[in-house]
Amino acid sequence: MTVSRRRFLSGAAVGAAGTALTAGVLAEGARVDAAAASNGQSAPKSSYPFHGEHQAGILTPAPADRQNASCFVAFDVTAATKAEFTDLMKTLTARARALSTGGAPQDLGPSYPPADSAVLGPDIPADGLTVTTGVGASLFDQRFGLADRKPAHLTPMRTFPDDSPDPAWMHGDLLLQLCGHNQDTVHHAIRDITRHTRGGLQLRWKIQGYNSPPRPSGTGRNLLGFKDGTANPTGGDAASLVWVDGSGEPAWTKGGSYQVVRLIRMLVEFWDRVAIAEQENMFGRRRESGAPLDGSKEFDIPNYAADPDAAVIPKDAHIRLANPRTPETADQQLLRRSYNYDLGVDANGNLATGHIFTCFQQDIQRQFETIQDRLAGEPLTDYVQPFGGGYFFVLPGVVDEKDWYARGLLS
Repeated sequence: MTVSRRRFLSGAAVGAAGTALTAGVLAEGARVDAAAASNGQSAPKSSYPFHGEHQAGILTPAPADRQNASCFVAFDVTAATKAEFTDLMKTLTARARALSTGGAPQDLGPSYPPADSAVLGPDIPADGLTVTTGVGASLFDQRFGLADRKPAHLTPMRTFPDDSPDPAWMHGDLLLQLCGHNQDTVHHAIRDITRHTRGGLQLRWKIQGYNSPPRPSGTGRNLLGFKDGTANPTGGDAASLVWVDGSGEPAWTKGGSYQVVRLIRMLVEFWDRVAIAEQENMFGRRRESGAPLDGSKEFDIPNYAADPDAAVIPKDAHIRLANPRTPETADQQLLRRSYNYDLGVDANGNLATGHIFTCFQQDIQRQFETIQDRLAGEPLTDYVQPFGGGYFFVLPGVVDEKDWYARGLLS
């Protein structure tokens, strides 16, 4: 390669601080029902249950019924007292419940501002919306007397050797992950929530994501053109790796999960100049099919034991480092739920696009950080630039109409 990555990035603001100012509007997500039909799948569900032991938007919906639009929003909590913060969480719960259920907004009469923006029309469709709410380590300071109730593994997000952190895009007291079938649905939801929580929450950073339907089948692709999330655990395996069971944790955390969000710039113009064989060796998979280099189909399991000298799948291939598939690393797996993003053009005229990596696990240090340490210095680091995100603890589910977010934490 004669192209210099440093020269490619020369003059650009680190991460995406300048990008936000020049951000364009995201391309509208493809309609999910049409995409499903074209791939021989049944249409996705119109709504998902809001109440339950766990929050929606993690294990549900199933990957084949995935919501293709998302919005990740981090806030600073500006409520002045614990009582105000409690009222804020009750309001947030009520709005999330209403939005994910759908229905007609209240008619306040001609003398008042309308109760709804009408972005989705006169009646609000659920449109597969899920609202997943988490809290950051910064919430557990002295403001609300919660310091001794912090989840055991919740810390500020580490900066890894290949990161380019931008403080404007990092951390937060509270994170909302909004997922739905269409982009206007998640836009409508965050607009509604910020309207009802003004005075208690201040936006810190916000990014919208999208995914395309499977092309031509199987798992969706990231903006480097490769299938993303093929090796995700499913069913009982996923549940055993994701949910906190209360052992070694404050009792209120049972049913929650740790979430990592990583905002990753992908240097797509640089990547597009790399030979396909080199690209595939970096991932350890075929670009067209998603199959491991020693297999023929996407979901074939790579056989590293049969390739001890890495003659087929390089030792520094992404899939080999991320998941060595040994008994010792089995409990380090995590559940990915990632999206692509497009922020328009950076200050140098380059495409400001990339990946919203998000994952769920029982223990960030045992799972995400251990994997990330193995990935340090992998060949892909020349083509990706992590710049933001954070660590959060997803609250246990809202079990019924009388329950509300963080009741166990605040009671």
